[in-house]
Amino acid sequence: MSTPDVTGTGRRAKLSVPELRAAKRARRLVMVTAYDYSMARQAEQAGVDLILVGDSLGMVVLGYDSTVPVTLDDILHHTRAVVRGAPATHVVADMPFLTYQVDEARAVENAGRLMQEGGADAVKLEGGRAVADRVRAIVAAGIPVMGHVGLTPQSAASLGGFRVQGRDVESASAVLSGAEAVADAGAYAVVVEAVPTDLAALISERIGVPTIGIGAGAACDGQILIAHDLLGLEDRVSPRFAKRYADLGGATRAAFAAFAGEVREGIFPDAAHSYAAKPDVVAALRRGTGEAG
Repeated sequence: MSTPDVTGTGRRAKLSVPELRAAKRARRLVMVTAYDYSMARQAEQAGVDLILVGDSLGMVVLGYDSTVPVTLDDILHHTRAVVRGAPATHVVADMPFLTYQVDEARAVENAGRLMQEGGADAVKLEGGRAVADRVRAIVAAGIPVMGHVGLTPQSAASLGGFRVQGRDVESASAVLSGAEAVADAGAYAVVVEAVPTDLAALISERIGVPTIGIGAGAACDGQILIAHDLLGLEDRVSPRFAKRYADLGGATRAAFAAFAGEVREGIFPDAAHSYAAKPDVVAALRRGTGEAG
């Protein structure tokens, strides 16, 4: 499945929900989590299929210890920036903690804000059977929903921390049935996070919509990584599944250090990075006349 330019602008066409559904067993989907205009712009130019504005921004960008403090306004702010940076890419916005758990009406209203005010193409909810009714209600309102099972960071405290899920029969059964429930409720794709490879493969076999893995092995229909992880910009936490494709963190620190050194030594700015006035202007100012010769 290609993404031809049907806009007449030289840009590719944004993948629609039906096209993403059709990707199941037809092509592997590529998704990254990004939070701002510049990163989204780079992702789109690289040909990424989907961008998630994840509530992980709380930990990666805002410096919180978890995703729980992230608000709907935080996600709206960052979603608008990502949409501006990647107008031809399918953008999914995370629904933060307590924006969908309370009741169906509030879930639909908050999902609608992410579409209407944020410009998102879809929203993502964490959870399995417990949120299936919320997924169904949001989809019924005409809002596309992506599910998320396995390790669900908003529930990390009740799961015993950021740990692999589905390692015993009871836990694996809950993850599988949860994925089936949200797919049956109308989710057009499901993120599967931090579960054993064989379990992710079984989920991918059982549900009829694409699975997008993160720490779930190669059998999923697509993969997602946080941009800061794959670029080497995040060095506080290094999950096993987060392969680094670059060391931009090291390059960034080196650049900052070089800048600081040149400033302190009086090397920067030099003539090539400065502006010159006409000689007579400065001469007039020195004479105190305020008039150029």
